[in-house]
Amino acid sequence: MRPREHLVPPDPIVVSAPARSTYRHGDLYRALLDAGIELARAGGPDAVVLREATRRAGVVPNAAYRHFASRQELLQAVRAAAVSAVAVAMEAELDKVPRRLKGAAAARAALRAVGTGYMRFALAETGLFRMAFVAPDKIDITHEKEKAGNTGLDPFQLLAAALDQMVEAGVLAPERRPGAEFLAWGAVHGLAMLTIDGPLRGIPAVQAEAMGQRLLDMVEKGI
Repeated sequence: MRPREHLVPPDPIVVSAPARSTYRHGDLYRALLDAGIELARAGGPDAVVLREATRRAGVVPNAAYRHFASRQELLQAVRAAAVSAVAVAMEAELDKVPRRLKGAAAARAALRAVGTGYMRFALAETGLFRMAFVAPDKIDITHEKEKAGNTGLDPFQLLAAALDQMVEAGVLAPERRPGAEFLAWGAVHGLAMLTIDGPLRGIPAVQAEAMGQRLLDMVEKGI
């Protein structure tokens, strides 16, 4: 039996706005974005209010409009940072996959790692997770800027790459590959939402761990 990864929430993940080549001390854009990130961390997308972000940045509301013309623009930027943070969490789990693993073993470990990273982020950074995936309908969820993690891939692309690796290793039949990322994502995201916002919220960490790992077993076998 393979050793199980734990889904116990780790220490809070440090999330900041993507680095900008024009960044300098006192950069109002960065200050507003960092304020928006902290608001999202504490209360999800509903908590991200432009006026509150300007207050936290220490400027008058009108000053913010040079960088964010509306609340929607601030939401979009904060969401991009949150999506990037999810990707970083998934990449951190991928980095833990032993390099000695090859072929099918490596492919299975990679798929489990991306799922584990996703679940860990949901449990540890609930507000940012909601910001990344439970956002107002009018926010563009496919073309936000600077959304990638350290590898340049967003969470969906990391999952797709893991599934491609499964095909290359002969674990997943090529004819079953099309659309598999939607099914895998839907299953893991669904459990994450049940755990943080649904009837499973507040369950003991050990129970969340067990359910998460069983679900990842089902995803691996089911695709």
